[in-house]
Amino acid sequence: MSTEVKKTALYDVHVKAGAKMVPFAGYMMPVSYEGIIDEHMAVRERAGLFDVSHMGEFVISGAGAKDLLQYVTTNNVSRLTVGQAQYSCLPNDKGGVVDDLIVYCMDDTDGSEEYLLVVNASNIQKDWDWISSQNRFGAKMEDRSEQTGLLALQGPKAEKILQSLTDVELSEIKFYHFTNGNIGHITDVIISATGYTGAGGFELYVDNRHLDDLWYMLLKAGEEHGLVPTGLGARDTLRLEKAYCLYGNDLDDETSPIEAGLGWIVKTKKGDFISKDTFAQQKEDGCAKKLVGFKLSDRRVPRKGYEIKNQNGDVIGVVTSGTMSPCLDQPIGMGYIYTDRWPSSDTIWISTGRKDLDAEIVKLPFV
Repeated sequence: MSTEVKKTALYDVHVKAGAKMVPFAGYMMPVSYEGIIDEHMAVRERAGLFDVSHMGEFVISGAGAKDLLQYVTTNNVSRLTVGQAQYSCLPNDKGGVVDDLIVYCMDDTDGSEEYLLVVNASNIQKDWDWISSQNRFGAKMEDRSEQTGLLALQGPKAEKILQSLTDVELSEIKFYHFTNGNIGHITDVIISATGYTGAGGFELYVDNRHLDDLWYMLLKAGEEHGLVPTGLGARDTLRLEKAYCLYGNDLDDETSPIEAGLGWIVKTKKGDFISKDTFAQQKEDGCAKKLVGFKLSDRRVPRKGYEIKNQNGDVIGVVTSGTMSPCLDQPIGMGYIYTDRWPSSDTIWISTGRKDLDAEIVKLPFV
């Protein structure tokens, strides 16, 4: 397997803008420009622009497309109509998660069905191999990851900024819906009312040839609204404040979507699909572990892998994600607690290895 670190089509743009570049999911990506906290608050209060072109895009089409996706994903693809998107996951045959993803319905005509799958960058090859291995339905598969650029315009001012550049009526695009339209002189842009920040906004799919133009066009249109380029550091703090799972942390091959609190995307009555029986049993009998959120009274940030303990010092779980919440000005985190070791109260302790930090289990999301 190649260890070469890839670059998105905007790599030189980020470097020119002074972004701090780091390797992430096989790509050199901007972690921040002016600072994570400032960028985080800009998205919550105004707007931020992310380059997330490292994400993978597959097109599944043909007469067997719907049947294939019904079998390899947990959500009910048959309920999608053209212009709708759906959050889902790819289960493995042991009840774990190969990846989480978004499914876009591009065409639902019998015989010429077409779906766009958007998958995590670190799992592009893994997901492709898994779906291919399950494709006994004759569906056509095309990997468009290398040619597709993706920008996320997020925040309460996002709609106003984007509306100044398009004749598409953005207010008519409902959450988890999309359309194709123009942005400035760029045509055939997928404009999707989705995002990973919980701040509202749009994700914009375009051919990489137009990515530079789209980036600069949006930044210029957003100047008067306080739009800033935003890196993946703020993307992580934003998603964690909203308790959105991150694959590789809160989701993995050994964790089920039911355990992760994603039972709502597991439709056990839709027909046959991978690990259906396992999930049905978990819904009925409960799971071995459960994802929880917690806040710390200490100022130290909980890190992935830290042990979660009860009042007796017994290990009852493990931290999967943690950060200092810019909105709360307090450390927050998520982790799994084993159900047979559930604490007698909401008070828990997060072990750094040297010190146990007081924490409290809280209702999600944090913000």
